[in-house]
Amino acid sequence: MHNYTRTELFIEGKWVSPVGSGRIEVIDPATEKVIGSVPEGTEADVDAAVAAARRAFDPTIGVAERRDRLGAVIAALKERLPQIAETITAEMGAPVRIAQSVQTQVPLAVAHGFAAALDAFEFEERIGNSLVIREPYGVVAAITPWNYPLYQVVAKVLPAIAAGCTVVLKPSNEAPLSVFEFVDAIEDAGLPDGVVNLVSGPGRVIGERMAAHPDVDFVSFTGSTGVGSRVGELAGRTVKKVALELGGKSANVILDGADLATAVKVGVGNCFLNGGQTCMAWTRMLVPRARYGEALELAEAAAARYTVGDPWDPATRLGPSASQSQYETVLGFIERAQRDGARLLTGGTDKVSEVGYYVAPTVFADVDPDSELGQEEVFGPVLAVIPFDDEADALRIANGTPYGLSGAVWAADDDTAIAFARQVQTGQLDINGGAYNPAAPFGGYKKSGIGRELGRFGFEEYLQTKSLQLPA
Repeated sequence: MHNYTRTELFIEGKWVSPVGSGRIEVIDPATEKVIGSVPEGTEADVDAAVAAARRAFDPTIGVAERRDRLGAVIAALKERLPQIAETITAEMGAPVRIAQSVQTQVPLAVAHGFAAALDAFEFEERIGNSLVIREPYGVVAAITPWNYPLYQVVAKVLPAIAAGCTVVLKPSNEAPLSVFEFVDAIEDAGLPDGVVNLVSGPGRVIGERMAAHPDVDFVSFTGSTGVGSRVGELAGRTVKKVALELGGKSANVILDGADLATAVKVGVGNCFLNGGQTCMAWTRMLVPRARYGEALELAEAAAARYTVGDPWDPATRLGPSASQSQYETVLGFIERAQRDGARLLTGGTDKVSEVGYYVAPTVFADVDPDSELGQEEVFGPVLAVIPFDDEADALRIANGTPYGLSGAVWAADDDTAIAFARQVQTGQLDINGGAYNPAAPFGGYKKSGIGRELGRFGFEEYLQTKSLQLPA
């Protein structure tokens, strides 16, 4: 077995011993065995990393130098992607076919998207007698989750590098190993010392110190809405910029006249992708009442094709939940949904395997839109199918949660779907199966967050705006 133990943090261009001696064990959720560990950093480690990032920050850095840094990182990252894919399977249970595609190739596409955004960006413009200049924001604290460990890091660190910022990065405790391998690529790329720094450790210590640190200019956080709210509160005390990419309860709205079979099949796949551990998952399927029975049959049949099993088996489509706590959280949601009167079509809480944190692909019918399952993010392979009476009812249900991150609309034609989508309070919607676009802005309305990631819009988050009023 690969030894995944890491003993050092990355600060000011070097792997260094942490201040404390604490360790965080990393558990393979398919075997429940410890496969490695990373340092449990301290506030003193954060302070050292922030100081290094502050020393490395040069607001005058030219675009050519940023391009060179970004190109070197992308090339170094590409070399390490096969190993990173294996690590993601080991540490969070992503099936190999997901690890080798969505978990690693999407981040690569996102990285190229930032390079294109940098190439096309105009850093200065004239508005009347003013010269408007875009400058790097400064020291960025990037706090990332476990569900797409490489993607989330790429979506924060690469635009920061492209903008000329410096970074202190904190990975999740559940899946930190692939992030350490990303930082190996950063080291390979030969960036100036201190441009990217890595401190692992508990969120309540490392994340809170990063968010509150007076020498951090911008905090970018991806994770739960509850923790995001805390990050925003701490950052507000020193009046720093915050970007939050938080939870979702996205609706897959299938209107009258849509291709029901395709919409249900694609919708189930989206809901179950990565074991349902996707903030933008379409976890509520809204269908016309007249076609409700048909939709339920299609959903049950689609769910049956999601083979649960060993993530190293290429035939596996559904791996384990990423941790014991997540597994127990998901089972709790399923139990309470049944108590609340939702009808279990398939799946449930029965043990799938003696070892490993496996949850069966689960579909509920007759879900009350106002119940917990209709309102709250489960972060597991659990789909709620909800009937609606007409388009107004569908819109009310779609907009009737605290979240607004993603979603889909299916209709007889694109114009009908777009007209409906314009009324949905969410940051991103797929129209009749429109493909994922790594250059399009991604982010939330309402409690799903603040700010945007990816492409030009994600890049611009890392830039300050200055205006110089010129004499006539």
